[in-house]
Amino acid sequence: MKYAVMAVGLGGLGVLAACMQTSSMPEADEGRRLYVENCVQCHGPSGKGDGPLAKRLSPKPTDLTQLSSQGKFPRARVLSTIDGYHRAQIPGEQMPEFGALLEGDTVPVQTGDGVMTPTPRPLAALLAYLESIQDV
Repeated sequence: MKYAVMAVGLGGLGVLAACMQTSSMPEADEGRRLYVENCVQCHGPSGKGDGPLAKRLSPKPTDLTQLSSQGKFPRARVLSTIDGYHRAQIPGEQMPEFGALLEGDTVPVQTGDGVMTPTPRPLAALLAYLESIQDV
């Protein structure tokens, strides 16, 4: 009986650990895969805005390695640009909205305002990757 209770307790800890793991901020490698699938054509393999389609676009794709050029990585602005909110009123903006990145489980993301914002995991993963490639 004692071993059965211990096994149930350990099983419960395993479930709790799995839940905690899925609700934490994703690693940059998870976002890198999404970047390759969705962003390389325009922003290029290194994020410098030199992808195969970049020459045909106006305005040119942003150099994503310089997003922290003002000193701090602008998480809220980056998230709103990817999801389309920030770009809604910009004429001539050619970056597509990524609706698929807005689906699924959410994770808490610190966006700079002191509040943890529930963010779809794929969007948070892409954010983590973009933050990891900053040159400044």
